[in-house]
Amino acid sequence: MKLKKPIKLILGVVIFLTLPSLLFFGFLYFKHHQDLPNGTEGKAADDLATRMLVALNYEAYTSTDYIEWTHKNRRHYEWDKTKSTCDVFWKEYKIRLDLKDHAESKAYVHGFTIEGDMGKDLVNEAKDYFKNDVFWLIAPFQVFDEGVSRKLVTLPNNEKGLLMTYSNKDAYLWNFDETGKPKSFNMWDSKTPIDGLSASWDDWQLVETGVKLPKFHKILFFGIEISDIKAN
Repeated sequence: MKLKKPIKLILGVVIFLTLPSLLFFGFLYFKHHQDLPNGTEGKAADDLATRMLVALNYEAYTSTDYIEWTHKNRRHYEWDKTKSTCDVFWKEYKIRLDLKDHAESKAYVHGFTIEGDMGKDLVNEAKDYFKNDVFWLIAPFQVFDEGVSRKLVTLPNNEKGLLMTYSNKDAYLWNFDETGKPKSFNMWDSKTPIDGLSASWDDWQLVETGVKLPKFHKILFFGIEISDIKAN
């Protein structure tokens, strides 16, 4: 009998803390959930993809050798596209990623090389960071990459959207402004808890090489800030 009161108290606290969160998530889910739309592959989809690339100056992107940026004031990147390397900085760590040969990547702390399992774990962590954070910078430029499919989708407002699907089945429905520049996309991927959730692509910066790169994304109540963008 004496054990029942503490158990009831614990259950009461758990319900008190979790029930509002579950109700709030349920509200967001039913408000924002969307099924993956159908689309049509072919010339019209490719033309819309090309229009997006022209609006962002893809030619300048291909001739850009180096891009530097900071993601959410947490991680800083110095990406040498020509050498396929990227230096990733967070906390006291610096990781030199070799994007062609992962085994050649190196981890450092305060300038000293980190060997063994800790070094490998830091390299893998940096690799995951880079894969995620570079996506929020250059995703539009991947539209004609190998393994990526493109479909033309008619949106509810009768405008045209571009459904971009990767080989891992992650899919993104791009929405455009009148110039062909992306203004948002809807997401169906393994990291997003609500299918079809929208993320904005805002505050485009014209960098030194002439390419346009985004500085901000908004997802629900949260923002992804991209700062300190430099390119040459």
